[in-house]
Amino acid sequence: MLALRAGVRAIAPRAAAPLSARAMLSTSLPRLSPVAESSYSCIEVSTPKDGVRLVTLNRPKALNALNSQLFHELNDAAEKADEDASIGAIVVTGSEKAFAAGADIKEMRDMTYAQAYKTNFLGHWSKLTQIRKPIISAVNGYALGGGCELAMMTDIILASPTAVFGQPEINLGVIPGAGGTQRLTRAIGKSRTMEIVLTGRNMTADEAEAAGLVARVVREGSVVEEAINVASKIAKKSQVAVQAAKEGVNASYELTLAEGIHLERRLFQGLFSTHDQKEGMTAFTEKRKPAFKNE
Repeated sequence: MLALRAGVRAIAPRAAAPLSARAMLSTSLPRLSPVAESSYSCIEVSTPKDGVRLVTLNRPKALNALNSQLFHELNDAAEKADEDASIGAIVVTGSEKAFAAGADIKEMRDMTYAQAYKTNFLGHWSKLTQIRKPIISAVNGYALGGGCELAMMTDIILASPTAVFGQPEINLGVIPGAGGTQRLTRAIGKSRTMEIVLTGRNMTADEAEAAGLVARVVREGSVVEEAINVASKIAKKSQVAVQAAKEGVNASYELTLAEGIHLERRLFQGLFSTHDQKEGMTAFTEKRKPAFKNE
């Protein structure tokens, strides 16, 4: 595997050590059957707090390079959490050195256009965006190529001071293929995205926060803990309202302002048919905490 020095330039002094080229891009996900959690080989799944599912990418020797098996397991774990009534939010994280440094180049190096087209290469990645419950990325170290795209598929990105974001695919003679040109533009604007995508340079955590890609940079060593705390706060809200809010915000990417406001109003009005709306407003007037039933 050739070293890709250009992919790790412009990194803050506290950033992770230089990485190889094995993990700069996105990869596809084959049509595989559901996996038993005990059989996961590329991720670890836990429930650190009531209502919170933590999914940890676990290919440390490959800097959590996103191969097909890893992404299949990630989608499977997210779908299981989405179906679990006891879970209100999901946290995705990696290691201290790398959230996910991209994809395993060897899976795509010899692929032809015909193979990529017939198999809808990268198409299954978007399944993560279909999860109805909120997903929070807790990013340490590298989030490059497919790793950056993975973070952008989630709803909230929290970053440690050592986090590094970028889309260095141009250094390999290709471009982002799992939403990098689209989601990054929506997050930080056309001009910044053009610079990142066309030069392959990286963004530090502080730059990513200032640009609007990252919600917050938290103190070093606490990003996973903070992501779990945020997820726990969300999980205690009415899950009907939470999912309606997520639907409304995400729709803003696709709709005109008038269409988006119309959708928001309908979602808002629809919540008046729920137990949680009645309980929430009653609890407010009675100056007590609401007892939501998620119905």
